[in-house]
Amino acid sequence: MVKVQERRHLVLIGNGMAGINTVEQILKLAPSTYRITVFGSEPYPNYNRIQLSYVLEKSKAVEDIILNDWDWYLENEIELYTGTTVTHIDTEQKIVKADNGIEVPYDALIIATGSNPFMLPVPGADKEGIVGFRDIADCQNLLHAADQYKKAAVIGGGLLGLEAAKGLLKLGMDVTVVHLFEEIMERQLDHTASLMLQAELESQGLKFATGKQTEEFLGDDRVSGLRFSDGTTLDAEFVVMAVGIRPNIALAKESGITVNRGILVDDYMRTSAPDVYAVGECNEHRGTTYGLVAPLFEQGAVLAKYLCGVDTKPYEGSVVSTQLKISGVDVFSAGEFMDAEGLSIVRMHDDWLRIYKKVLLRGGRIVGGVLVGDGKESSRLQQWIRTGTVMTEAIHNAIVGQASVETENTAAELADEEIVCGCNGVTKKHIVDAINEKGLTTVEEIKVATSASRSCGGCRPVVEQILQYVLGDKYDSAAAKQEAICSCTKLSRDEVVTAIKEKGLITSKEVRYALEWDNPEGCSKCRPALNYYLGMIWPAEHVDEKDSRFVNERMHANIQKDGTFGVVPRMYGGVTTPDDLRLIADIAVKYNVKLVKVTGGQRLDLLGVKKEDLPKIWKDLGMPSGYAYAKALRTVKTCVGSQFCRFGTKDSMGMGILLEKKFERLDMPAKFKLAVNGCPRNCAESSTKDIGIVGNEGAWEIYVGGNGGIKARLAELLCKVRTDEELLEIVSAFMQYYRETGKYLERTSDWIERIGLDSVTEAVVGDLDNRRALAERMEVALAQVKEPWSEILNNSNLRERMFEEISVSTKQD
Repeated sequence: MVKVQERRHLVLIGNGMAGINTVEQILKLAPSTYRITVFGSEPYPNYNRIQLSYVLEKSKAVEDIILNDWDWYLENEIELYTGTTVTHIDTEQKIVKADNGIEVPYDALIIATGSNPFMLPVPGADKEGIVGFRDIADCQNLLHAADQYKKAAVIGGGLLGLEAAKGLLKLGMDVTVVHLFEEIMERQLDHTASLMLQAELESQGLKFATGKQTEEFLGDDRVSGLRFSDGTTLDAEFVVMAVGIRPNIALAKESGITVNRGILVDDYMRTSAPDVYAVGECNEHRGTTYGLVAPLFEQGAVLAKYLCGVDTKPYEGSVVSTQLKISGVDVFSAGEFMDAEGLSIVRMHDDWLRIYKKVLLRGGRIVGGVLVGDGKESSRLQQWIRTGTVMTEAIHNAIVGQASVETENTAAELADEEIVCGCNGVTKKHIVDAINEKGLTTVEEIKVATSASRSCGGCRPVVEQILQYVLGDKYDSAAAKQEAICSCTKLSRDEVVTAIKEKGLITSKEVRYALEWDNPEGCSKCRPALNYYLGMIWPAEHVDEKDSRFVNERMHANIQKDGTFGVVPRMYGGVTTPDDLRLIADIAVKYNVKLVKVTGGQRLDLLGVKKEDLPKIWKDLGMPSGYAYAKALRTVKTCVGSQFCRFGTKDSMGMGILLEKKFERLDMPAKFKLAVNGCPRNCAESSTKDIGIVGNEGAWEIYVGGNGGIKARLAELLCKVRTDEELLEIVSAFMQYYRETGKYLERTSDWIERIGLDSVTEAVVGDLDNRRALAERMEVALAQVKEPWSEILNNSNLRERMFEEISVSTKQD
């Protein structure tokens, strides 16, 4: 009888990303080698710590950032102790002891205790209201504080500090970033890039106090402000410490394991104690400690192979890269970034477009770089730095903006062990093996199978290159780009819409049940999308699910950072009357409106309205909502046209008012803007609108797909028409075709690039029967719309429910 060899016992102290990633790789390399026990101090399974800023700004829930749920531990027969802290390691008897009395023997032990936030040792640092930002509990403290307080200070202008500050800003707090140095992110950015980043964040509402050393925290039991070394002070009801991290070495030190700044390890992650290893932020390798996730995964890959007896190169250190995870801010840094002797610099700085690119060379090879405002080349730049690519004329031209790098597939150049997804530690080989073994054909399938691109999405272009490289002629670029509408399902937008139609599903709950959503309650991404798709498909049958709407749409006003609201009454075509202007002025005085702003859409925005005053101000105005908050028609901007202008050939104001009155209040995939010009001089800026209409030589020219926002795009000519009737029908058909085929939150500029102008032209211009059918379906949809301010004023139950809800729901979107 053959004796079955008993599995060795591997114990992991630390349930974070570095340790669990190591375990994942061990399970792939030698799944039968170890019996595994994991200790975690937090009451959660393994989650993505670098996405805490998304949880803070409420674009993701805690469950959205879980990497390995409870079932994963059961499926892999891993014994998991959550909410349990190991207090001692007996390295002679090979036993770990926990704070609840549990003792577990080990054959091999991995310490992955991570790091602790550094708390400034200044007077008053123990006051209530001063917290760090490292885990879910900290995140929940920040969310709770945002509900109670208005003024926050974030100490630290590095990655974590800026992400925490932007999250608090999105929650409506008045936030000041306090930084010891004059320049923010000074460890990743040079002078120019730092100033550009600060200017961009200031434009979004953040305040900065740079070059300030905190000397004391003011207040009694609770913090009320900060005093700086120069004698100045800053009021603050809440303070976040984000000044740095320190390796968590307390357990190792107490257990007699050699430590310095971190737990000392060699090139195979071995500590001074036999069979004890350390990986991640807690260790120190060749005098360096790492606080970014990619190096920790690289360490874990070496350790996993070593523990499984697989030949591996030693870990020799990492080239670190940084990408700021703040929506609307594009900043990337990798390798060397400061000018120095012996380095050659290739630099492009465009103040107007707010783009800065800098690549550093040593001996003609790329060793570092910084990108601000344009991160399209971040994955390529990181690859060039890692491989020491020689600068070429093509690369140089791409950097300075004269040409683009040839789009040849460079996946073949990547080494198998190259980490493609830094957020989740996924190597090229892992992706290639998954494609070959599971027959994967889309990026979405790769994301589900390997987690590559599951987090920030920055590696998606490289993942697609690898897919194309592996599949060769079998690669289908259109299929590869199919995305699930959210993490609750693997189904794409088209698959969900088709199923809704075929199965006759009327409510979001029915959709999630019938289509077997992984999360039966849905998430903040799919709930509003499903509500839109259902309303678009079944305009008469579907009842709008107001709880699935974003807060601005629920409240029919734009929430501002101080918790007040902006109210924009409708001004058709940008035209108003003296009586309406007088009425708006009187109401602004009556309700103590803080500011009256002329918008870019030729309307007036009443800013600083209190939540409880919203129904009253709507009633006094007696004007319809301008829908400045909605995924719907916002404005129709017009010039004065032939009614007054000596150059005008068409009645632009009349047509603009007609269009706005016809299509107002109709739900769209994203916000939608029109403009009508009476002549080609473009005073109403038709070239940057979703639909731009230009009067020219007795005809109307219709332009589509323009965007003047972050991703600027000039509108393209759809067609020319002679009559107003034909104009209205084509505009109606275009909008309905966009409603039926666009993804939720996809602007027309992206939609047209995705499906092609030719297909749009054929559907709404060339195919007359289809055009009329689209226009008829538009009329059915328009028959269902209601004026929201009137609906709330005339429905006491709805009014009470909506305005009681704001106190708990405003902070959730």
